[in-house]
Amino acid sequence: MAHDGEPAARRAARRLRGWGGVAAMGAACALTASLTLLPLTRDAGGPAGPSGPGPGVGTGVQVKADTCEDPQASLRPSAVDGPAVAAIKKRGKLIVGVDQSSYRWGFRNPETGTLEGFDITLARAIARDLLGDEEAIVLRAVPTNQRIAALDSGQVDLVVRTMTINCKRIKQVAFSTAYFRAGQQVLAPKDSPVTGYDETLKDRRVCTAEGSTAYEALQEKSFGAVFEDEGDGTPADRNLLTVPNQLDCLARLQMGEVDAVVTDNALAAGQAAQDPAVELKGEPFTEEYYGVAARLGNDDLVRRVNKVLEEYRKGPWQDAYRTWLEAGLGKAEPPLPLYR
Repeated sequence: MAHDGEPAARRAARRLRGWGGVAAMGAACALTASLTLLPLTRDAGGPAGPSGPGPGVGTGVQVKADTCEDPQASLRPSAVDGPAVAAIKKRGKLIVGVDQSSYRWGFRNPETGTLEGFDITLARAIARDLLGDEEAIVLRAVPTNQRIAALDSGQVDLVVRTMTINCKRIKQVAFSTAYFRAGQQVLAPKDSPVTGYDETLKDRRVCTAEGSTAYEALQEKSFGAVFEDEGDGTPADRNLLTVPNQLDCLARLQMGEVDAVVTDNALAAGQAAQDPAVELKGEPFTEEYYGVAARLGNDDLVRRVNKVLEEYRKGPWQDAYRTWLEAGLGKAEPPLPLYR
């Protein structure tokens, strides 16, 4: 949908130049297409079974249990092994669902072929605590809309993938305490008339990831934006406006197929760093917290992750933040834990 009279092909070519040209765009599309869930090998061991709560210790703000007033409230930390942790130790590998296409969070370094980023660093810290070796880990690429399914099916033990804790999701997965604070924001070309999450989105094509909190925000208030594909969630879904992976939205934006993207500002900052032709618009319009997700019932594993996070906030968090995120987001502190 052109609003400025400039031919779509010219706009697309101009935007692609900001990310290294057509070759880079092709590489991005290939990378996104490669995000698949691989089946566990036979000797990898089954999913960790549910366990009861262990004797947790630690400090934090005490909140009432069984309420959604504070969805970030998690189980108190503990190093006591239960069934879920024991299954991981028996296998000898921690299997973690991650992203491989979000620059600075979880992405494949094109020079080394290894996965790197803020979330990857945290996932390795958890493996080091559980198994004594940060390399004792299987990093499994999981699309945004398959994060919960990957936990339910036992394909992964944990998901460390910019996953927002909210009231809906705490009924589906078990979250750790929050390890990052973010907010939804609009990403658009610098020369776009879109100014943020406001009336300037009217009649604009807006891209979000399926199963994301950005999509849910637009469902609640879209300002007249066009954000739903015809046949969403069916075989007829075109995956143009709602896509399996958030990076697909940047590709759509660069090719002129959409006018704006709504996503977490933390992810959008990484995309703006990849493409100097786009920028964050307006201010964040939500406050959201990322957590490490586990299968419901795996309480001992959640408590163990919370134990790791207790120490991680004391120094390693800042080291990882300075390495991966500070350049795009400025200085920040880890969120304080909430326990129930």
